Order: sequence, then C-alpha cells, then structure tokens
Amino acid sequence: MTGKIIKWIWACWIPLFCAAQTPVKNFTADSFSPEQYAQWKTSLGKYKEIPASFEKPILIALSFFPQLSDIAIEFRVKPTRVPLASRPAWSNILFSHSQRKYIITISSASTEFLSPILMQQLDFNSQVGVIGHELSHIIDFSTRGTAGLIRIGLGNLSSKFMDRFEFRTDSICIAQGLGYQLLSWSMYVRKAFGANLDQEPMMRNERYMHPATIRKRMATDPRYNLEE
Repeated sequence: MTGKIIKWIWACWIPLFCAAQTPVKNFTADSFSPEQYAQWKTSLGKYKEIPASFEKPILIALSFFPQLSDIAIEFRVKPTRVPLASRPAWSNILFSHSQRKYIITISSASTEFLSPILMQQLDFNSQVGVIGHELSHIIDFSTRGTAGLIRIGLGNLSSKFMDRFEFRTDSICIAQGLGYQLLSWSMYVRKAFGANLDQEPMMRNERYMHPATIRKRMATDPRYNLEE
C-alpha cells in the first residue's frame, strides 16, 4: 500500500515540477561546450545575478528549472555560517509572485565544523545538486502568497516544521530531474561528517533525505535508471 501511495504522489508531482531535461547521472565542468554555457547564460541568466566562480554548476541546475526563467534570483557569495541559504528579498515580499526577487547565499567561509561542506569543497556534481536543492526552495516560495512566506519564516522556529520543509524541498529537486546530483551531495555531506551510509535513516527525524531515501524516491520515477 505504501508503494502505491508513493507512486500516486509522484504521478501528481512530476507533471507539476517537470524538468526541461532528462536526468543525467554525472555532470562535470566539461559536460557542455562553451557555446552551450554561453547560450544558457543568455536564456537562463535573464533576471539572474550569477557569480563567475560558480557559473557553470548554477547554469546547469537552472536548466532543470524552466519555471524560474522569468524569476529574479541573486546568487551572493559571502562569509556566512550556513553553507547555503535561500529566501525572498525582504524589500519585495509583499509583491506579486512574478515581481518578487529571491536571494541564494553561498557561503565562502563558515565555522570549522561546516567548512568541509562549503560549496567550493564539493565535487562538481554535488555542486549542481545543492544548487538544485536551493532552486527547489525558490520553486516552493514562488507558489506562495505573502502569508505563506511569513508562515515559512515563523516555521524556522519549529524543528518539526523544518524537517517537513527541507524533506519536501528534496522531493521537488528529485522531481525536477536532479535526483542523481542530490544523491551525490547527500553522500558527500554524510561522508564528510563520517556518517555510516549503510545505516537505514530514521524517517521520523529525516530532514534532508538520506541517500537510501533518495534512491527509493528515484526508483518510483521512470526517468531514472538506478541500474546504470
């Protein structure tokens, strides 16, 4: 019964969060030609402020989010404790969905504990995955009115709310077609902290999806081939 419910959820979600591209198992900086990156910069970079240091993984991730083509997003690189974070720009939180601007902050320096998982430490495929996770937040934000955004802000005070919120965000990322990259990022982070990847996740407390959970979700989506 559980499997049927999961398949039903995916059948409903995939059309809503359909990606422009077919999932690809692994991306490198050389996966695409300079001409392709230049074309994406023109077509996908509209209304975007993209730092040169992470331009390629950001453009690849954006190519899986056609819904955000006309959404203003500023990618900021600066020292901050949290490795990555996404939020609406406070100055236009009262604006309509199409007029809002969103901020994705990429930390260039953090605490000693979190330094191993900063963006610049990740392999390229994982960089695409974590950017995909942050863009999935923007997808979520862009469907909410002002009251909904305020509820998210207040929800940051609740551990249970944040568990559901981040878990849902990972679900969106997989549905957008970046499941392999999300899996790469999830495995990288857990290895960096010495976690046992073979240990089954504690579903009740699972905030960011465990690799095993990501694989299970991908297995319900016919676009992914985990046997490759």
